[in-house]
Amino acid sequence: MTVVRPEWLVPNKPGPEIYAPANRRAPERQSDADHIGFLRRQRNESEPGNDLVAERPSELVRRVSGASLEEIDRVIRELEGVREMLRIEGERVSREVASFATLNHSATTAMKVIADSLKQWKETPLRS
Repeated sequence: MTVVRPEWLVPNKPGPEIYAPANRRAPERQSDADHIGFLRRQRNESEPGNDLVAERPSELVRRVSGASLEEIDRVIRELEGVREMLRIEGERVSREVASFATLNHSATTAMKVIADSLKQWKETPLRS
C-alpha cells in the first residue's frame, strides 16, 4: 500500500524547480500532453547536435570512424616498413649463406688437396 503525505502534494513546495532559469521552468498549470511537449523541447534545446546527426548521419559516421581510420593507416604504414626491412634482411641473409657456401666449398677443396698430398707423401718410401 502506498502512503501519500499531504505535504508532498503542496504545489508551492520549494524544490529544484526554483533554481532553474525562468525560461527552463515548467508552467504551473498544464495538461500532461503540454508537460510532455515542454520536456521534449527542453531535451532538444539541451542537445542541439541531435538535429545535425539526424540530418547528416554520414557526418556522424565520418567523425566516429575518423580516429579508427587514422590508426589503421598508421598500422598499415608500420607493417609496410616491417615488410621492407624483412625483405632487405632476407636478401642480406641470402648473400651471407652464398658466401658461406663458397667458403665451405673452398675449404673442402683445400682439405682434399692437403689429404691427397699427405697420402702421396706417406706412401713414398724413405731413402736412407
